[in-house]
Amino acid sequence: MSDQNDDTLPAANPEGDGDWLEDIVPDRPQAPGQRSPYVRKVDPESPIVLVETAFLASAGSLIYLVNSYFPMGPVLQIFFPIPIALVYQRWGNRAAWMGAVVSGLLLSVLIGPVRSIQFIVPFALLGVLLGMLWHRRAIWSVSIAISALLNVSGAFFRIWLLSTLTGEDLWLYGSNQITNLLDWVFLRLGLLGQPSLSLVQLALLAAIVIHSIVYLFVVHVAAWFYSIA
Repeated sequence: MSDQNDDTLPAANPEGDGDWLEDIVPDRPQAPGQRSPYVRKVDPESPIVLVETAFLASAGSLIYLVNSYFPMGPVLQIFFPIPIALVYQRWGNRAAWMGAVVSGLLLSVLIGPVRSIQFIVPFALLGVLLGMLWHRRAIWSVSIAISALLNVSGAFFRIWLLSTLTGEDLWLYGSNQITNLLDWVFLRLGLLGQPSLSLVQLALLAAIVIHSIVYLFVVHVAAWFYSIA
């Protein structure tokens, strides 16, 4: 009796990859032609796992390093989380976390711990989360929404970190910029009065959320182009 049922039982998942997303993003089976060419089944103890994890982690760190010294606007920022997500796609949860830690340690040596923390939060964490979501074949609306929440949290963390290190309130600086923008909009619309503080805070929060959604959408497009997402 037990021999007949063993073949129908699902395979165990010792690492528990994505278990916390079980109810939100269930696994969706793919057709034979839809499987990502990047997903491979290899012994987790194989040296190739460590080699590719280290290579992709250093690639993500190099992209961030180049953008730090030669900023190209949002072009390179699109690829910040993709190497770590690719590690998850190929080798799973443990390798992705190893890649995130290795990339952070490498950047800490090259450009200091502060910039390293700014890469880890949110980009390295985004790579792990996106890899998990793409591995479970989550639809774009779900993966963009979940990852945008992490990106917004990372933005607030970076504002707090830089404000603490520089001794200046960067949130107040952003509020002043939004106030100037709203004043210009009110002037163009012929509205009298000044924007209220609550309106300024809401507009600043909306700007951060919209920026995160647009950024994650572009990241998904780039990943789809390379058949990762």
